[in-house]
Amino acid sequence: MIKTTAMLLQELKEYVNPTAKIRRLVTNGELVPIIRGLYETDAKIPGHYLAPIIYGPSYLSFEFALAYHSLIPEAVYNYTSATFEKKKTKRYTTPYGTFTYRDVPSKAYPLGVVLHIENGYGFQIASPEKAICDQLYKISPLKNRSELLQYVFQDLRVDEEDFFHLNIQDMIEIASYYNTQNHKLLQTYLKRRVKHGSNY
Repeated sequence: MIKTTAMLLQELKEYVNPTAKIRRLVTNGELVPIIRGLYETDAKIPGHYLAPIIYGPSYLSFEFALAYHSLIPEAVYNYTSATFEKKKTKRYTTPYGTFTYRDVPSKAYPLGVVLHIENGYGFQIASPEKAICDQLYKISPLKNRSELLQYVFQDLRVDEEDFFHLNIQDMIEIASYYNTQNHKLLQTYLKRRVKHGSNY
């Protein structure tokens, strides 16, 4: 369970020195410090449960969400999350792993985000369609359809069959909120693919 310093001081107010008690709990492994002012009582909790609490508002996305949805083959140990209007990337190294937060456009931020509840912990994570759009936002502009396909299917190693089992109309709609070269390429490709089938 997540505990803030304020919560712990309140719980331990009967002690002569609550701050010293907190230090002892940390030393004994009963509390795990995450970041300044934030502790966890379970040393084995999955890191993605903590991502929205460490920095927010945020939702899990990018490589972590792609791996979570089994769209890319590699396991991802960096908990990558999307924020908005924060202006710079944030990174926190903790006993539970590295947590990275980067902006996406404000208009795109709330789209395609799903609330998951696991073991009493709630966290928001991008849908597969949203995670792909977010991932395209963080990379340099691609020049053409060939570069787009190479990035998605070779660099990221997204399985093409799995990709086209996604909700293509949702992806087209979400992509329209980013207003970048990469998303325009994606929209054009998906629209023509829907129209012409696998021949495009």
